[in-house]
Amino acid sequence: MAMPQPTKTTCPYCGVGCGVLAEASVDGTVAVSGDPDHPANFGRLCSKGSALGETVALDDRLLYPEVGGRRVSWNAALELVASGFSKTIAKHGPDSVAFYVSGQLLTEDYYVANKLMKGFIGSANIDTNSRLCMASSVAGHKRAFGTDTVPGCYEDLECADLIVLVGSNLAWCHPVLYQRIVAAKEKRPSMKIVLIDPRRTMTADLAEMHLPIKPDGDVALFVGLLNHLADVGAIDDAFVSAHTSEFEGTLNTAQSVDALTIVERTGLSNARLKDFFDIFARTEKVVTIFSQGVNQSSCGTDKVNAIINCHLATGRIGKPGIGPFSVTGQPNAMGGREVGGLANTLAAHMEFDRVGDCDRVQRFWQSPVIAARAGLKAVDMFRAVADGRIKAIWIMATNPVVSMPDAGDVEDALRNCPFVVVSDVIAKTDTVRHAHVTLPAAAWGEKSGTVTNSERRISRQRSFLPLPGEAQPDWWIMCEVAKRMGFGGAFAFQSPSEIFAEHAALSAFENEGTRDFDIGAFSDISGDDFDALEPCQWPRRRGESSRIRFFADGNFFTPDRKARFVATKLESVWRERSAFPLTLNTGRIRDHWHTLTRTGKSQRLSQHYGEPFAEIHPDDAKRHGIADADLVRVSTGSAAVLVRALISARQQRGSIFVPMHWTDQFASKARVDMLVPSIVDPISGQPAAKNVAVRIERFVAETYGFAVLARKPEQINAEYWALAKCDGGWRIELGFASGREDWAAFANALFGSSSDADTIAFHDCQSARYRFACYRDETLLGAVFLAPEPVAVSRDWAVAQLATAHQRAARFKIIAGRPGAGGADKGATVCSCFGVGANDIAAAARRGCRTVAEIGETLQAGTNCGSCRAEIKTIIEAQNLQAAE
Repeated sequence: MAMPQPTKTTCPYCGVGCGVLAEASVDGTVAVSGDPDHPANFGRLCSKGSALGETVALDDRLLYPEVGGRRVSWNAALELVASGFSKTIAKHGPDSVAFYVSGQLLTEDYYVANKLMKGFIGSANIDTNSRLCMASSVAGHKRAFGTDTVPGCYEDLECADLIVLVGSNLAWCHPVLYQRIVAAKEKRPSMKIVLIDPRRTMTADLAEMHLPIKPDGDVALFVGLLNHLADVGAIDDAFVSAHTSEFEGTLNTAQSVDALTIVERTGLSNARLKDFFDIFARTEKVVTIFSQGVNQSSCGTDKVNAIINCHLATGRIGKPGIGPFSVTGQPNAMGGREVGGLANTLAAHMEFDRVGDCDRVQRFWQSPVIAARAGLKAVDMFRAVADGRIKAIWIMATNPVVSMPDAGDVEDALRNCPFVVVSDVIAKTDTVRHAHVTLPAAAWGEKSGTVTNSERRISRQRSFLPLPGEAQPDWWIMCEVAKRMGFGGAFAFQSPSEIFAEHAALSAFENEGTRDFDIGAFSDISGDDFDALEPCQWPRRRGESSRIRFFADGNFFTPDRKARFVATKLESVWRERSAFPLTLNTGRIRDHWHTLTRTGKSQRLSQHYGEPFAEIHPDDAKRHGIADADLVRVSTGSAAVLVRALISARQQRGSIFVPMHWTDQFASKARVDMLVPSIVDPISGQPAAKNVAVRIERFVAETYGFAVLARKPEQINAEYWALAKCDGGWRIELGFASGREDWAAFANALFGSSSDADTIAFHDCQSARYRFACYRDETLLGAVFLAPEPVAVSRDWAVAQLATAHQRAARFKIIAGRPGAGGADKGATVCSCFGVGANDIAAAARRGCRTVAEIGETLQAGTNCGSCRAEIKTIIEAQNLQAAE
């Protein structure tokens, strides 16, 4: 008998688009590994991708349609959604409704949503959470190239001689691309890496040069670079003359900015600027990778164009190892761009302001109406919900109450909106709690379709798990609503392959090479061929072979086929500094993703950072009286979060970093986007999440705590708490503004103790230290440790006790909070892939391991995704210093 073959699918995390081999066992477990044949990753996976099998459990899933929190039939829910939208449109017009969608949707889901809203409802009020991560890149590409075209491919990263990383912590946010660069650099040590980032992120450890630029100093930096390229004769005059326009005006604008202003705006010395300018000027094969540090800015589009200007001026585009390269944050941000998932675009890279495009799309769809102008972008969309212009909104596969700027205002808007529909896979999110109708959507592993990664590569996501409960794919849900709204003929799709074929046909419709996006080769794809579709890059025009790079011939998609230079001005948002002296930067961390709805289910991914934190430079911490592991309040005056202090010299003085992931489901007060104001780039509409004026202060806690529990508590009565999944249960960090008279009652409330459970306790009232452990037979139900300072308990050891049998005579050992004689404490987890702790690595270094490679050979740490290699190197260096003292 032939053994079952694993399913080839695609990772649902970042825009790298890694191929995954997934195999479900009869016991419900899922084994995941990298697909060695996929050209995005060649078998590599990051820590998140490696842990995908741990995120498919159904314990927190939304499995049935609900109205007002009560289960209903699909027909009842669909009828209510259709009638709710239809009645709102009839009374208030098509612009009174909106869809807010997500880069987590598959292209086929996206296509149906865009078709329904723009072609049949007749409004362009459909926008996506991808607006928050890559809209400025889209706008910059359009200004320069005439279309939203990413010119290069991943191969360019491996054959470049210089890689410039701008606002990109590649090691943590796109780890597989980082590993491809690491491998290339090991083969060619002459390759140079420059990191431009206010923080010394883990990516900096790969770079020969780190430029700790001031927040939003990027435009000034690349304006200065353009001036330098002109001064040293590095401009490619022939390319500029033949293939570009607006160069002279752009250079004149750049040259009006003097060198002193460049220094002031970037915060970099003349010497450091010259070093960077020189290496860029003398190196032909340069790839500039940019990500959220560029995009999430009030001047993000100008940043993108300032970068592109330098590549156009030197003719460094469209060739191997050369070009500007936007790497996206979500698995299908690119697919959403292809089908018009943004409020200001039409399907298939057609545009509202391009003559004939609206008519062309309407004729293809044979739709009764077509949106004739751009709709509301994300921030404006939720403002319209707040002021009553939008009266019905459908939110799909995203959590805007956490991820949108001014998140508190977004929550208020949804709370007061007359009709809110949410399609999701999770039963309880910060957004779902405000839904009138909740619809159970299929999750990764259950749905089938396509995604497009950052290098324009279309890959299949394939189902390998059955649909649980009554969950359905998003495209099916939208088609059923469309039918009930009277649009059945246009939404009679029976499979994602039929949607993909229509999407492909539209891309080729009346497209004689005037539009970049064309996958007409798939217009007639059959269901079987769709199932067998191999990863491929677009364009895929009918009768033509695909190409992996654009613009090699110097032809662009502007009316005159020339790329445009864009003059960029040095402007900044005024920020009141005296009361709010620090700059808040938000972003991702290594092992978590978005709002924890997926990664929060994996105990492995919560080992590295199990609670929200603020990374603070030691000088700023000292100035504000904050010690490591203190709790800190970060505020803007109108909103505040409460997080743990992480003091690190990697942070720039005057700035702090707080991750974006924590929600009200996982922490008491850590929705950091409540602090981010709704300031957007005026061109792209993308919010500025990297430059927020804040202040910090120590949260005076009378008591700190740590707990491990076998079951998730229903309620936690503490000013500060942070939950994280762990092996066998949950771990909780705690902070209390004041003491309690009865700590035993608090502990028992967490334990959920019953009559057959035994609790043992240790009280030292004089030093205000209390410890409790609750057992049922030989099983630990939970333990609570309380102290007047951050609790000194071996976390990983305490977690391990949940899965350990405890004989009655040895139960008191848990109260000690650390292993006994001969016990092992691996320390804080550094390598999530293999569960290797800091103490393990330090011990191996003391035994003679002197390199990251030797640690990998001994402990496996750093040998999978490699995201922890910089941390391993730091630990080794610390041990070497101790040995030398």
